[in-house]
Amino acid sequence: MIGMIVRRLIQLPIILLVIYTITFLLAWSLPGEAVINDEGRQPPAAVLDQMKKQYALDDPVTFYFQYLYRITGARYAYLHATDRGEEAPYVFDFGPSFKYEDWNVNQIIASSLPVSIVLGMSAIIIALVVGLTAGIVGAIKPNSMADLATLAVALIGISLPSFVVGTVLLILFPVWLGVGSVAAWGGLGDMFLPAFTLSLPFAAYIARLTRMGMIDELHADYVRTARAKGLPWRKVVLKHALKNAFLPVLSYLGPATAFAMTGSFVIETVFSIPGMGQHFVDAVRGKDLFMIMGVTLIFAGMLVLFNLVVDVLYRWVDPRIE
Repeated sequence: MIGMIVRRLIQLPIILLVIYTITFLLAWSLPGEAVINDEGRQPPAAVLDQMKKQYALDDPVTFYFQYLYRITGARYAYLHATDRGEEAPYVFDFGPSFKYEDWNVNQIIASSLPVSIVLGMSAIIIALVVGLTAGIVGAIKPNSMADLATLAVALIGISLPSFVVGTVLLILFPVWLGVGSVAAWGGLGDMFLPAFTLSLPFAAYIARLTRMGMIDELHADYVRTARAKGLPWRKVVLKHALKNAFLPVLSYLGPATAFAMTGSFVIETVFSIPGMGQHFVDAVRGKDLFMIMGVTLIFAGMLVLFNLVVDVLYRWVDPRIE
């Protein structure tokens, strides 16, 4: 297992470099000027030329290598400053933000990433509770009304876009029923609706994976043997069958967790949540190159690391897996 972890960590910078290159090509091809804000105001011509020269905004090749050096070079400056006992700069310097003049990308990520993490983890917890429960019920009583109901809910959760579900829930609960709040973030009540909306596609997929896996496991020989020995049905289902049926769900949880914590762009926009997703959408609209690159690299790094964690957990759950 140690060798697998080392290999994956060695692959991490290569993967991030490929993602950095693809993101740079896409971001650079966006229309508009990075130094012109949303209102259409722009600095004087002399200042504009100086900014383009300073950040290499008129030379894609120079920008590519200059920004790559900015990110990687900050790590060495951080290590040297730490060794000398000085105040250390950022481990990775993602540069300034053209949209928020008094903030740099590191500060924006530091303030918004915890919000996205809390929202994503809440959504995954809800998805696990709902998905596992629906999958187990559907597997125990296949083709029953409960099974058909869970399949229908799973189909709706996968098919309906998140912005549609979120808008309907906003109209239904805060506006019509007066439960919850609109465009607020901080309390548990403010968190539930966006987390539940974000969890629906994940819960639907987990329910389908659990149902299929549980149906196979409940017909396995070891389940019949356990029942013949007189073990309680609940113990056979939850302790024996669910453990093996959970392996496909565990494989799915890696990218699902990373996506839930970093890919909730639509949910954060619909519910006006101050997370990274909303900042990323604003950055794309305003061609804020540094913000686009920084957020994308953070997302990619989290995705790779979560997949690594899932691989380690996979070996822990079932040591037979190489």
